[in-house]
Amino acid sequence: MNGLDLPLIAVVVIAVAVLLYVLLDGFDLGVGILFPLARSPGDRDLMMTAIAPYWDGNETWLVLGGGGLFALFPGAYAILMPAFYLPLMGMLLALILRGVAFEFRLHGRRRGKRLWTIAFAAGSIGAAFAQGLVLGGFVQGVKVTNGAFAGGPFDWATPYSLLTALGLVAGYALLGATWLMIKTDEGLHGDARRWTGAAVVAVVALLAAVSLATLGVDPRVAARWGLTGGAIDMTHLAPRLAIPALGGVGLALIFVGLRRGSHVLPFAGALVVFLSGYLGLGTSFFPAIVPYDVGFREAANTPGALAFVLIGVVVMLPLILGYTAFVYWLFRGKVASDAGSH
Repeated sequence: MNGLDLPLIAVVVIAVAVLLYVLLDGFDLGVGILFPLARSPGDRDLMMTAIAPYWDGNETWLVLGGGGLFALFPGAYAILMPAFYLPLMGMLLALILRGVAFEFRLHGRRRGKRLWTIAFAAGSIGAAFAQGLVLGGFVQGVKVTNGAFAGGPFDWATPYSLLTALGLVAGYALLGATWLMIKTDEGLHGDARRWTGAAVVAVVALLAAVSLATLGVDPRVAARWGLTGGAIDMTHLAPRLAIPALGGVGLALIFVGLRRGSHVLPFAGALVVFLSGYLGLGTSFFPAIVPYDVGFREAANTPGALAFVLIGVVVMLPLILGYTAFVYWLFRGKVASDAGSH
């Protein structure tokens, strides 16, 4: 792999894996977040059927992102894990609870099924909220001294991370509601349409609040967006205006889709909104991989290790993408109203 910029390729692989996790596992977490709003156990059965073929495969991207960070950027991994140990453990426990509840709910009797219904919703909300806390703590910056984490175990617990967590929960709810618009019909489809309308309003408000708050987390973030000393530097800002414009396109797709009764456009719009937010956050701190003092190049593994891992990625990534595409194609279409949980 002589001549290739291996650290740059590696960071792109990690970024894509995280993005695919957020988009794909986001909608099935969103369905769990919406679980308490369902009118009946039958509707909840249908909601679980709408994500049953996909949810465990979607979490593959979380493994790839986390494992890839460890193998490709051990310096960043060694800093970020102790910085976010508590919310990451909370996320993993919530995902375990959610997975157990997903399987056990099918076999539970009336009282047991109610218990696992609550557990599935709690696990979904808890995992999404914990991810938001990690994201907020990450964007606001991590204290680093001599290449090691130098902060406290609760540095992530700030109003900014709380705001980010609420925004991510609302965003996942939007993905979940729009996914249900694709996969369901009749009564539940109408409910999903209403949930989409409410979720998109919450997302617009929280996305605006998080975007404004992000500009204040570190002077370097504002400078990247051309905002320094109260002045606007258009040479920095102009090239980046395409990112919020992309978010506007996504919101337009959602509102137009709702107005026209489209089953697909709102979900496509929600994906575009998430992509816009992801690019906006990346623009705020890249090339740092640990905001804002550790760059991806200095945190990267040795060239030999990078080459070895990336060869495996070249082999495995097409297989994972192919399997994912096949599953989505195989289980395309609406779920039957008399379907079970699996």
